[in-house]
Amino acid sequence: MATTDLKLEQPGSLPKPGPIGRTVRLAFGVASLYYVFGLWSVRTDLLIDGNTIRPLIWNGILPSLFLISYVVNIGFSHAWKKWPVIVSAAAMLIAAGSGFLQTGALQSLSLAQTIWAFELYLFTHLGLCFLLAALLATPGCEMRSIHHLFSIVTGKPTAEHHCPVGPLSAIDRWEREQNKDD
Repeated sequence: MATTDLKLEQPGSLPKPGPIGRTVRLAFGVASLYYVFGLWSVRTDLLIDGNTIRPLIWNGILPSLFLISYVVNIGFSHAWKKWPVIVSAAAMLIAAGSGFLQTGALQSLSLAQTIWAFELYLFTHLGLCFLLAALLATPGCEMRSIHHLFSIVTGKPTAEHHCPVGPLSAIDRWEREQNKDD
C-alpha cells in the first residue's frame, strides 16, 4: 500500500533498477519536463479570453496534488505525511477565494498563477529526479536521485527509500525476476 511515510533504508540496501526500469524512468522524466515546457510556454497567458484558466494548467492539478507529498517527503527527507498536499490545496483555495473577491469569477488570474507555479515546481523537481535516477541507476525511489548524486560526488553514503507508488516497483521487481534466470 502506498504511504507518504518516510522510511529510509541503509545505503546500499536496495537494488538498482535495470535497463528497463531506467528506460521507464527516462520516459517519465522526459514526459514531466515536456509538461514543464508546456507550462513555461503559457507563462504570460494563463487565461483564455481573460476569464478561463487554460486546460493545460487544469490537466496537471490532480496528479500534482496526488504526488506532492511523496515528492516533498522523500525528496527532502522529512516526515511531513500529508501536510504538503494540505498546504498546497489550502494555498490554491486561498488564491481562488482572493481571485473571486477581486473579480467575482471562480477562475481568476491569481488562481491560475498559484496552480501554474505549483505545477511548475512539482513537475520540474519530478522530471529532473526521474532523469537523474535513469542516468545514475538510483536504487529505490527516484526522489532520492539528488541524494544519490550527492553521495557519488562527495563519497558520503546517503539513505535510500523504496518506491512507494506507481508502476516502477513492479517493473523493477519483474526485471530482477527475469534476470535471476540468467
